[in-house]
Amino acid sequence: MIKHYIIDGNNLIGKINRLADLQKKDPLLTRDKLNVILTNYFEGKKVSVSLHYDGYESFVNKTNNIKIFFSGSRTADELIKDEIMRYKNPKLICVVSSDKNIIEFSHVNSCYVKTGESFAKEIFQRNKVDIEEKIVKSISSEEIKRMFGV
Repeated sequence: MIKHYIIDGNNLIGKINRLADLQKKDPLLTRDKLNVILTNYFEGKKVSVSLHYDGYESFVNKTNNIKIFFSGSRTADELIKDEIMRYKNPKLICVVSSDKNIIEFSHVNSCYVKTGESFAKEIFQRNKVDIEEKIVKSISSEEIKRMFGV
C-alpha cells in the first residue's frame, strides 16, 4: 500500500502536453497548474506527497497536502534520491519519474515506480471518470424516465 509519493515535477510537466507547451512560455504558471492538477488528484487520499523541482525557489502557490521542494544548486534527482534514502520503509513509496537514473535507483531501493506518462494518463482518466459520475448523479430519475419514454 502506497503511503508516500515522490514526484519529479519538471519530468511530469514534460509528459503532459498542455503543460509542456506552457512551460516554454511561463514556467511559474506551469508549476501552479501542475500543483492544482495534483491537489485535485490526491484530494481525499490518505497519502503524503512531495513534489521536486530543479532550480531555486520561485513563487508557487503552496498547497496543504503537497510539500514542494526546490533543488537550489543541486538537482531535483539528488533530492529525490536523498528523500528515498531517508524514508524508513521505501516499499511504501511511489516515485513518479521517467528519468532512467531515478527509476533504477528507486527499484534498487524497493520503491514502486510510475513513469510520468503512465501517471499523467492515470490523473486524467480519473478526472474524466469523476466528471462523468457528477453528470450522471445530476440527472434525476424523472429525467431518465422521460428520456426513455417510461
